[in-house]
This record gives sequence, C-alpha cells and structure tokens, in this order.
Amino acid sequence: MDILMLNEAEVRRLLDPEALLDQLSEGFRAQSSGLVDAPKRIGVSASNTGLLLAMPAYQQGREVTVKLVTLFHENKRLGIPVHQALICLFDPETGTPLSFMDGTYITALRTAGAAALSTRLLARTDARVLAIIGAGVQGHAHLLMLPHARPFTEIRVASRHFAHAEQLATIDARAHAVEAAEEAVRGADVVCLCTSAAEPVISLDWLAPGTHITSVGYAPPGGELDRRVIAEARLFVETRQAFEPPPAGCAELAALDSSLGTELGEVLLGLGQGRQSADELTVYKAMGHACEDMAAASLVYHRAKQEGIGRSVVL
Repeated sequence: MDILMLNEAEVRRLLDPEALLDQLSEGFRAQSSGLVDAPKRIGVSASNTGLLLAMPAYQQGREVTVKLVTLFHENKRLGIPVHQALICLFDPETGTPLSFMDGTYITALRTAGAAALSTRLLARTDARVLAIIGAGVQGHAHLLMLPHARPFTEIRVASRHFAHAEQLATIDARAHAVEAAEEAVRGADVVCLCTSAAEPVISLDWLAPGTHITSVGYAPPGGELDRRVIAEARLFVETRQAFEPPPAGCAELAALDSSLGTELGEVLLGLGQGRQSADELTVYKAMGHACEDMAAASLVYHRAKQEGIGRSVVL
C-alpha cells in the first residue's frame, strides 16, 4: 500500500488559517447535527510522567481519522514539545491507510482556530484589544489565528517569564509584552488563556463587562480557568463531552450540569443563542475534539494531493 507521508514543514505550508476556520465551522456544524462518529477520548499513563491519548473520528464524505497525541509536561526541560502528535487517515470504503502526517502543528493551529472561531461568533463586534496569557506553543498559535476573528489594534502578551512574552510579541506589530496577567486582562475585549497552569491564572474582577474569554489549557485535575468566571458567564463548548471527567473532558467543567454549555455548532446552526448583550461575559472552554483534527487533516491531505506535496511510502 502507498501511504502519503507529510512532515511538519509540509503541514505548515498546507494549513491555511482562513481555510482552516471554514473547515472547523463545517466540522462543528456536523458534530452538533449528529453526523460525526467520535467516541470519548481515551488515554494511558506512561510511568506517571505523561499521557498518550487516542482520538478517532469519522464523518461521511471524509476519511476515517485518528490522532495519537502525547502530553509530557517535563519535555520543556528537554527542549522538545510538551504535545507531540501523529494523525493517520484511512479510506472509508476499504480501511486502507492513506496518509500519516505530523499532528503536532495541526493540534496547535486547530486548537487556536477553534478559539478564534468562538471569538468570531461570540466577541463583541467592536472588540479591538486582545490579551494572550501564555507565550508557549498555544500563545504563538493564538497570535497567528485570533487576528482572523477581529481587527485587533492592540495585543497584550503575558507569560510567567517576561522574556518569553517579549519574544512572542515580536512576531506581530500590534503586540507588546506586559509584566503580569492582570495588566494584560484589565480593559481587554478578548482574553485567551493558553497555559499549562493547574490553577486559575485570571480573576473574575479583572474582566470588563462584555469580555469574551477562551481557555484551551489542559492540566487535570486542575486547570487555568476559574470556576467563578464560568459561573458568571455564558458558557460555550465544542461538544458536551467537555463535561465528562478527564481525559474525555475538561477538569474545570467536570461535575457541572452539561445543560450550562452551548455547542459552537449549535450557534452556527442557529439552534443555540450566541452573545445576547454587549455587557455579557462569554466563555469558550476547549476540550479538544477529534472532529477538529479530522477537518484540519482532511484539508491538509487534499491540498497535498492537489499540489503534489509529500512522498509516498510503500508498506
């Protein structure tokens, strides 16, 4: 069998941000319409140092997709990514493997892409000030994706290490580093939490009326998003699997009533209400769903085929 292999550089070249937002929108619509078969995420622990998670998905008209992703926080000390991933595509008619591709960049960009999509759907239309908390892989991906959601004029970046915030801010002329998360958040219209923190990184009293907050961090049994923020805001999720205990769902939402959350797909389909007033706080809490990987990987695969990118390997 011939399998198309795509490395990280090729995936970066093929994964266009605007096209990704379109594909994610279609994926969330399909998910909320019951058209995506995606079982709960499962995982195994490796010697108490990290996790390997498996995330399969299928939707008619797309390839059968599975992502294997590892989460090893101590990798920071080794200078290698905390998250590493491989995505595999299979022919839905025969089960034949079609493609193996780097999933690390896809995971980063589709996660930030879903946060950007939530911002496009839920932030005030006059939102101009963005705060990004965290200057790692997700901070970088959010700085690339969020300007596709609103025409921000100021982007504030905060990190535990000020030098990291300074370094990230250099990639966008609108961005500047600030010393503390509170300084970034106060007066911001959109606040993106992009950390690996096991405890809340922002406080409810920092948030101005009408702020949209996104949170993509995953650090069970804790997390970066304060439940007091969730309690005072309208909550939006990818799917209601987010209310399951980890690894299927989010630690910050575990044990909460799933009826509290509106799916992004429901907003896109007109089945759920988005922002209802200019002063309302809105929160998008990401769990990371396989429908996002499927949408992004299918986009990459078909563009690679059209453009003749990658190499075929015979197994």
